[in-house]
Amino acid sequence: MSIEDKISNSVTRIFKVVFPNTTNHYDTLFGGTAMHLMDEVAFITATRFSRKKMVTISSSQIDFKIPIPADSIIELIGEVIEIGTTSLKVRVIIYQEDMYDETLRKKSIEGIFTFVAIGEDKKPIKVL
Repeated sequence: MSIEDKISNSVTRIFKVVFPNTTNHYDTLFGGTAMHLMDEVAFITATRFSRKKMVTISSSQIDFKIPIPADSIIELIGEVIEIGTTSLKVRVIIYQEDMYDETLRKKSIEGIFTFVAIGEDKKPIKVL
């Protein structure tokens, strides 16, 4: 399988609802919850790409562009954007849409997560 096919096949999409128990005092999605969901999607994406044990080693460039209110439907999309020898980077984007209105969805949060493939001894191994 080509690298392009592996990237395409590993794209991960997850839908969630922003319930009140995941919001802050402004009634918008709590940033920590968003980061947790993003890391989870990034992990799934990295694992689907490599089919190896992967661990998060960093997150960077997490931009909270538009607040996401309670009662929104969100879609998280993870995609491999860079491949190294033992590591890879995954971009995760969160889109929001109003649950009760057919308005266009909005790109709300974006971040980059770096993962390393590890062997049974917990030391880095080749991603491919």
